[in-house]
Amino acid sequence: MVNPEKPTGSNFIRNIINEDNAINKYEGRVHTRFPPEPNGYLHIGHAKSICLNFGLALEYGGQCNLRFDDTNPVAEDPEYVASIQKDVKWLGFDWQDRLFNASDYFDKFYEYAEKLITLDKAYVDSQSADEIRKNRGTLTEPGRNSPYRDRSVAENLTILRGMRDGKYEEGSHILRAKIDMTSPNINMRDPAIYRIRKAEHHATGKKWCIYPMYDFAHCISDALERITHSICTLEFEDHRPLYDWFLDNCGFAQPRPKQIEFARLDLTYTVTSKRKLKELVTEGHVKSWDDPRMPTISGMRRRGFRPAALRDFCERIGVAKAANIVDMGLLEFCVREDLETSARRVLGVLQPIKVVIEDYPADKVEHIEAPYHPQDATFGTRKLPFTRELYIESDDFTENPPKGYFRLVPGGEVRLRYGYIIKCKEVIKDSLGKIIEIRCSHDADTLGKNPADGRKVKGIIHWVSASKAIPAEVRLYDRLFNIANPGGVKEGDYKDHLNPESLTTVTTAMLEPSLEHVTADQRFQFERLGYFCLDQDSTQSKLVFNRTVSLRDSWAKEQRS
Repeated sequence: MVNPEKPTGSNFIRNIINEDNAINKYEGRVHTRFPPEPNGYLHIGHAKSICLNFGLALEYGGQCNLRFDDTNPVAEDPEYVASIQKDVKWLGFDWQDRLFNASDYFDKFYEYAEKLITLDKAYVDSQSADEIRKNRGTLTEPGRNSPYRDRSVAENLTILRGMRDGKYEEGSHILRAKIDMTSPNINMRDPAIYRIRKAEHHATGKKWCIYPMYDFAHCISDALERITHSICTLEFEDHRPLYDWFLDNCGFAQPRPKQIEFARLDLTYTVTSKRKLKELVTEGHVKSWDDPRMPTISGMRRRGFRPAALRDFCERIGVAKAANIVDMGLLEFCVREDLETSARRVLGVLQPIKVVIEDYPADKVEHIEAPYHPQDATFGTRKLPFTRELYIESDDFTENPPKGYFRLVPGGEVRLRYGYIIKCKEVIKDSLGKIIEIRCSHDADTLGKNPADGRKVKGIIHWVSASKAIPAEVRLYDRLFNIANPGGVKEGDYKDHLNPESLTTVTTAMLEPSLEHVTADQRFQFERLGYFCLDQDSTQSKLVFNRTVSLRDSWAKEQRS
């Protein structure tokens, strides 16, 4: 696997690592981890975390683990495990032999739970969930001690072991840390450590019917794996005292992992909440987790984004403490920048209208050599068949041209890309007045980009041969939502703001014949139309292409107007 380029520039996390290295805190080691929950597909926010954690390890000559935080069997699925591994590898990163699961440490977690009880640092609470919630207090009012807080060590151990052995029903008991119910930090008010969950685990089967809570399992996993810098998103900042409390009281020696928080990535015109993304899938608002309108890594991969573009985007937005929402236009800019130098240029017509060149022989097929990339000869060339009957884009002809319209008009001339100059002679319509054919003549001395007579015309349009083109379905994607911050909707349902035009399916597309045998990993610019890739729905009898991104950010322009 090819490693991505090392990140450049500075940020506060690099500054912290540099300070730790300066005092030899971890003997020069930098060991990070990416710890996703396997309860959904990864999204663009996870891409930022992946690039940050693996990128820092690469930069400092360290290591990065991939660890699944699989402590909630009710929400987890092997499908998600497989998709996460695929996404990390696709982005260009390699965890080598360091693939771990929180479930690998279930025995250890339980040992530490019993240790906390013996130290009188944990107790089994038998209050109902509503009672625990009510007694927890608020931001302005302290919590109240549970009536079970002073259970003896022996009683707590007996009940916990009974919980482990399946003797109690879900919700009847919960193991809590004994810290401080009056703490101004609500996370320190005797947080839960273990809950009963009688569900089969995808990795451990039926061995356990109690499962550790995230805050307990995460810090211990970090310590067991000798992580140096535990990088997480900003919502865990208030959990950091608890992270340190667990490591202190479980007896982990210094130097222990250091939790560092950064602002999560939110993107305009979409949502990056796993819960909301799952709703979009299960309720049928999108077709799947990898629907190209989704901000999931698999959706962006299917849409045609390349990993280099996502890594570039993550580096550009940087790492900060303050939460903010990044403009979708920046992501699309990075995609265009990447495809500009990596995608072949081809011709395709989405809404075809027939052009008949009356003075061109009916049985003649001329093969015009055209470059795959105008600035890079290494892409090579292909042969474009030119025939008497062609298709052009319906937008490239009008009988009543507005000011500044330089495409084909009655009596007007345009150059066909890589081909001849043609002139409109006649417009054929059906009985309803719809244009069905345009009759033209051509200048036989103007083939190619350097016409022999030196004549110039302002308009250049794309085309395909009517008899040699291949039909295809083309899917045009737009913003998933029609407001910039659907995740921040205070009233109503965020789904009320879904963009009804986020997907337009074009079934009339005609493409140049060189596209007949393309592969899924290839990217193309349909000249004047945007960047496209082959979709996984394609078959031998039906090609399906996705528009990855348009040639320019027309959405932003529309929003400003």
